Amino acid sequence: MKINTLKMSIAMLLLIPLGMSSCKKEDMDDAPVTPAAKSMTYNYEFNNGQVVSTAAYKGTHKDDLTASIKVEESGSKAKITVTLNNTINGEIYRIHSHNAADPTTTPNMTPYNETPNSDVFAQMVTGNGGTVSVSQTANKSYAEITGTYDAFFVVHDPLQAMSTTDISTYLFVGKIARTQAASGLSRGTFNYAFNTGQVAPAFAYSGTHANTLAGIINVQELADGDSRVTVTLENTVNSQTYMVHSHDKADPTTTPNMTPYNETPNSDVCTVMIPGNGATAYSSQISTKTYTDLTTTYDGFFVVHDPLQAMSTTDPTTYVLLGSFAR
Repeated sequence: MKINTLKMSIAMLLLIPLGMSSCKKEDMDDAPVTPAAKSMTYNYEFNNGQVVSTAAYKGTHKDDLTASIKVEESGSKAKITVTLNNTINGEIYRIHSHNAADPTTTPNMTPYNETPNSDVFAQMVTGNGGTVSVSQTANKSYAEITGTYDAFFVVHDPLQAMSTTDISTYLFVGKIARTQAASGLSRGTFNYAFNTGQVAPAFAYSGTHANTLAGIINVQELADGDSRVTVTLENTVNSQTYMVHSHDKADPTTTPNMTPYNETPNSDVCTVMIPGNGATAYSSQISTKTYTDLTTTYDGFFVVHDPLQAMSTTDPTTYVLLGSFAR
């Protein structure tokens, strides 16, 4: 009898932890689950006239700059983080939200309030040659920022005087915290090696400039039908200015010095000056020719003159880069 009682006691002791374990699991199943904070990211293309076709960016900032906005739920507020890629080292970018408005009610008929809404986003960030970010907690909820708040996202050009009325000075402009429709605008990239006589052996460069120089032409289609032409030079000589031209091809029997091109550059396509910095340098301009014209039908030469000798438009042996334009 004593043995049976002992066995029953041992069995009850073994069952107690099982019962406790079952209770703990039930308690955990009943515990409330905190939902994950909401987050959305919106990407923006460079201002090529997507919002206002007549106000594509006009300036010297390189158009490979990209931007994104991340909106995160932070309690009852929204945290907004703006990230810029391919920034210029040491330049200050001013980034604002501007409430949408009836243009008949604003001083300069802009479709937004010209004073930024500092309670939502008004920040500045210094470029570092790469990627930079800056954040602000808005006075609005996540749902408001991503759903009902009607405003424009603006990044001002650090290379010219800031304006809140001239949209052509905006590097980015678009509805804030909204998915941006793809522009569908075309972009072409064309690479050029040092002039070693690729066009004609007799035109090979003769001079003291290092043959490590290389060039790139980017042609960006704009919404109004114009194009942005950006010329980038790699391995430039510091403190030397490179004259960069497009020259229309021509019958050499019709030109003053029998050159196979017009000796006067075509300023409607490309005539820029690029200050060398010992590394990569660039400049850009707006052409009234369409993207299709420049990349398929325009028949011209791309010329970069040697900054280390007197400029000549008749002696191709002084051209450090020479090739067909945008081909």
